[in-house]
Amino acid sequence: MTYDEGIMESTLTQVTIGGSEAAAAIGLSRYKSQLRLYLEKIGEVEREPAGEAAYWGNILEEIVAQEFAKRTGKKVQRVNKTFVHEKYPFAIGHIDRKVVGENALLECKTTSIWKDKEWSTKEDEIPQEYLIQVMHYLAVTGYERAYVAVLIGGQKFAVKEFSRDEELIDYIMEAEKKFYEMIVNRTPPALDGSDDASKILSLLYPSAQEGSTIELPVYEGVVEEILALDKQIKELEQMKEEKENTIKNAMGNYETAIIGRYTISWKNVTTERLDTKELKKANPDIYAQFTKQSSYRRFTIKEG
Repeated sequence: MTYDEGIMESTLTQVTIGGSEAAAAIGLSRYKSQLRLYLEKIGEVEREPAGEAAYWGNILEEIVAQEFAKRTGKKVQRVNKTFVHEKYPFAIGHIDRKVVGENALLECKTTSIWKDKEWSTKEDEIPQEYLIQVMHYLAVTGYERAYVAVLIGGQKFAVKEFSRDEELIDYIMEAEKKFYEMIVNRTPPALDGSDDASKILSLLYPSAQEGSTIELPVYEGVVEEILALDKQIKELEQMKEEKENTIKNAMGNYETAIIGRYTISWKNVTTERLDTKELKKANPDIYAQFTKQSSYRRFTIKEG
């Protein structure tokens, strides 16, 4: 697997979108928002380090490729080149392997056992981000087929096969083109409600100028929508709590209940929590020694 795809070149005209970035570029990644990728591309925020999972994915890539060849009887080879889409030159790809004798590529993946269901549900299904990545690679290579080999939890191996889906490829390429134009025109994508978008805002605006005020009358309708949503959320939470209490009352002293295809548990839980208030009172020096200060911006709304 390649984790340096799409790194921004010296000028905006050389911005590229790689396969591992494709899902984020079109706003369909669960792990990176379109806004974060945009800010990385224009140099406003640093790219997040790949982390342990990516590191071990690279280390194990060759093992996954060898196991694919062993199980399928197909030969694979490295291709040391950058593929560039003829119509969309910003779209590039570095494939893991070429399948010898076929107009096909192999993408090697590793994942944790906790992601097993995402990979094992159906023969022709993989997580959305990886399907978009595969179709991106088929677009830039012109190949007709892609194999995805995955090692799950270090103990389970699966192989998926995908043919070109021209309709899906056209959608992805056009969506990537729109994102590329956002970068060139310095037009940021709209904010979404993802955790990643919230983190980006914290990075961009980490602290407020004390005592400062800005008038934003155009957003009054947005504030009213927030308050209305807050009210709906509270009402729904109360309804949910009511339903849960109905089941708890029916369970009584029983720890587990079987309700059709569902298993409900209402178990005893014991926790230990440090009483910081008492610690500060009894040993203020120790409390001060192990107290770590952090700061953040709290968002609140009040009327009047």
